[in-house]
Amino acid sequence: MTEKTAPKTTSALSRRSFLSKGALGGTVAAGAALSAPAVLAQAPLVVRMQTSWPASDIWMDFAQQYIDRVEAMSGGRLSIDLLPAGAVVGAFQVMDAVNDGVIDMAHTVPVYWYGKSKAASFFGTGPVFGGSANTMLGWFYQGGGAELYRELTQDILGLNVVGFMGFPMPAQPFGWFKEEVNTAADLQGFKYRTVGLAADLLQSMGMSVAQLPGGEIVPAMERGVIDAFEFNNPSSDLRFGAPDVAKNYYLSSYHQASESFEFIINQDFYTDLGDDLQAILRYGVEAASTANTALAMDQYSNDLLRIRDELGVTVHRTSKDILQAQLSAWDGLITELEQDDFSKRVMDSQRAWVDKVAYYELMNAPDLALAYEHYFPGKLAI
Repeated sequence: MTEKTAPKTTSALSRRSFLSKGALGGTVAAGAALSAPAVLAQAPLVVRMQTSWPASDIWMDFAQQYIDRVEAMSGGRLSIDLLPAGAVVGAFQVMDAVNDGVIDMAHTVPVYWYGKSKAASFFGTGPVFGGSANTMLGWFYQGGGAELYRELTQDILGLNVVGFMGFPMPAQPFGWFKEEVNTAADLQGFKYRTVGLAADLLQSMGMSVAQLPGGEIVPAMERGVIDAFEFNNPSSDLRFGAPDVAKNYYLSSYHQASESFEFIINQDFYTDLGDDLQAILRYGVEAASTANTALAMDQYSNDLLRIRDELGVTVHRTSKDILQAQLSAWDGLITELEQDDFSKRVMDSQRAWVDKVAYYELMNAPDLALAYEHYFPGKLAI
């Protein structure tokens, strides 16, 4: 128990020391020269944030974009110590570490604590009703998702955390295969890596699924533990060394069509901060979301071209036969999940949101593929 509580005590002492001095410097500042704000004279509050990503993953760059914005907006009062997966705890253990106060924050995704409750997956890797990641991030902030997340984490699971979502991720590729897969029948028996409800989904389609952190995927392929996998995006996949172990890369899938980063903060740590620093940690997520999106569009597209043109990988679009089979599998899984009252309430909320919002989005969206084909003919294989 001592091992867990020591980091929390250190953090709490640092926080109390920081807060007792006060954002305006307290009585010490009363006699100080008015030309120098007292806050600049005190040491910053160090926030320990571990991610669920290997040090080399592009998502560490995304986490750094958040840190840069928080530190700038706080005027140096907050300093975030960025730690990769494994620095304190494993990639899948960051929720427990934040809850226990072993670390102050985590940069992760909800499916990584799916073992606590399958409902975690609804906030990142849930059924695809027709909305994009942008649609579902809107549901979190405007459609009731944030309150349902709070109910799950705090009321149902009793976790001492607050959480925010940011960066609506592009739909995840179906992934990396050694041989071509053209129909749902071709998937039978594959040992495949994914996470969250996607694992339940693809198991129901005849695949044998292992839930592994990103850093363990390629070694598992090399040892034959798995023979196909997905992680998230071309940049992460390239940095993992995916082109070294498979040469068929399938884009487009319904297994994880909408997900966002999860920023988890220890609730005691968060509530002890002043309102302004709470706001900086919270709204820094929104600021980083824009920066993350721009970086992703640039790097994901660059790396996809490198994967295709330099590394001998054939880039496919997942067949409609497989996509339709995924939707049918979701239908069966939804029926099972609806037996749980909370899960049903979440899905009902999501369906109502998507029914309304995606109707507008899809009716209003021009056919971008048509325009792309007009200016760059012959490139798309869809």
